[in-house]
Amino acid sequence: MSSIYALFGRSVALLAIVLQGACAQLPEQVDRPVSVAIPSPNATALGALVQQRRKADGAQFESGFLLLGGPPAAYGSRLALIEGAQKTLDLQYYAIHADASTSRLLRGVRAAAGRGVRVRILLDDLHSTGRDALVLGLAFVPNIEMRLFNPLAGARGSSFARIFNSIGDASRIQQRMHNKLFLADNVLGVTGGRNLGDAYFGNALKGNFIDLDILAAGPIVQDLSRSFDSYWNNERAYPVQSLVKREELQAMRERAERADRELADESARSLNAPPPPTPQTPKPAEGEPKPGAAPTAAQVARAWDEKPLDLRTARFVWAPAVMLADQPGKIPADKGPNQEKAPGLVVSQPNDRANPSRRAASLEASSDIAAGSDTVVEGLLQLIGQANSDLLIISPYFVPGPDMKQAFAAARGRGVRIRVLTNSLASNDAPVAHVGYSRHRQDLLKIGVELYELRSEQASVSNAFGSSGDGSVGASRSMLHSKVLVMDGRLLVVGSMNLDLRSQLQNTEVALLVRSAELSRSASEQIERGMREGSWRVELNDGSLVWRAPEGSGLKDTTTEPDASLTLRLMLKLFGPLAPDQLL
Repeated sequence: MSSIYALFGRSVALLAIVLQGACAQLPEQVDRPVSVAIPSPNATALGALVQQRRKADGAQFESGFLLLGGPPAAYGSRLALIEGAQKTLDLQYYAIHADASTSRLLRGVRAAAGRGVRVRILLDDLHSTGRDALVLGLAFVPNIEMRLFNPLAGARGSSFARIFNSIGDASRIQQRMHNKLFLADNVLGVTGGRNLGDAYFGNALKGNFIDLDILAAGPIVQDLSRSFDSYWNNERAYPVQSLVKREELQAMRERAERADRELADESARSLNAPPPPTPQTPKPAEGEPKPGAAPTAAQVARAWDEKPLDLRTARFVWAPAVMLADQPGKIPADKGPNQEKAPGLVVSQPNDRANPSRRAASLEASSDIAAGSDTVVEGLLQLIGQANSDLLIISPYFVPGPDMKQAFAAARGRGVRIRVLTNSLASNDAPVAHVGYSRHRQDLLKIGVELYELRSEQASVSNAFGSSGDGSVGASRSMLHSKVLVMDGRLLVVGSMNLDLRSQLQNTEVALLVRSAELSRSASEQIERGMREGSWRVELNDGSLVWRAPEGSGLKDTTTEPDASLTLRLMLKLFGPLAPDQLL
């Protein structure tokens, strides 16, 4: 009960802060200079490298792809793009956390700006509060521009305060830019599920996300850049300087440093030992966030020990591909409460301009089908309607609406095998989202969908996905965060979207569709190994749910949510029915 009282006290304190700034408003007449991606990416060193690799591989297609499963590849690819960029770096993210891993990345971004690279950083506003607001200091560094998408009004002391301040505009709170892009010189880029932070790179203390990104090279990146530009130049994107002053950020930095010192002193007193030494890291420069609250020496050392991916030896798979991207208009601009959404899905053409005769007709057909949809998720539902034999899906937050369940039922009626890997209650970092999934679990099983739920505390699934089971800090708890679909063993989809109503109706998303049996096989092998060795298979037995233990785990089957506490199960059972699916 003490934790409940502490939460109540914290809420009262936050409420007092909120009331001081409840009348805050967003600025009007904001100056947003228009800028776009560079027009000739092949004139850069990265562009020349991509051309050389394609020629050396004798590739039939112009665009190449590399799956980035584990933290070393995911982190190293971004380091390589930072170090290799000569003209531009464009970053678009839902969340950038001020911690040890991000500190190293952003130090590199700052160094790139110092050597003349134009840097544009577009960040969703929701999580740019508290300590994480320190990343906004980059906006005051020469040659770096930073904008916040769909911001909330009010002080940045806490997310709770800003949400409460915007309580009269619930749609603004709900609708977020969930896209993830990391683009260099308009010729190489990373997209997928990862935000920037310790937990996404196997470096967090309490648990790490299992995720999957894809590194793209060639003309398909120009499509990703056009999507970035559409968001960057949109009226919903506010330059940081229009929302926060340099002096405010400096005051926040000083408070964060003071909190770190107090935390270290408190820990030392509790152990009756002298304060631990501060990790020896370069002093953060202006515009670079200080690492997260009292990072351990192991966290700092790991971040600084990671090596850039060697792009000269990286094995790209050259294949036709298309990009799906929600338009920024999916989130309404500030035109009044009665303004309707302006959805619309951007679907690029199959990207093989050098060899039009070799374009994959099935991919063209897929892009035509998706183009008739309004959102990325709806486009994927249209693709599911074209599946012939097999669908393999990872969605960490899986809340199927009526049309999604209908698409699955229709596919099963055609004999399509459907396997879905999602989070268990214990592995879900947002347990309330599990409520929406659990409501539909029996219906999905009855129509023949095979369900797997990630086991929270073990190492085998981390090894299977190349995630945090390699001795990194915080490896005890794994949380699924990948967003992947493999259709008929030849079409691979990697993106930022979940198969839930939030991604379908509210958040903006981006995805790559790659027609490649080789990449599809590689992704399928990782997913299937994770299902066998690190996940509970959920089945119906005489109308009741049974969780079958992972292969070789030595665990027993169970009839209750595995690894979850009784308290958590009871809380969700009591309060879960009050939350509608579209809010989970």
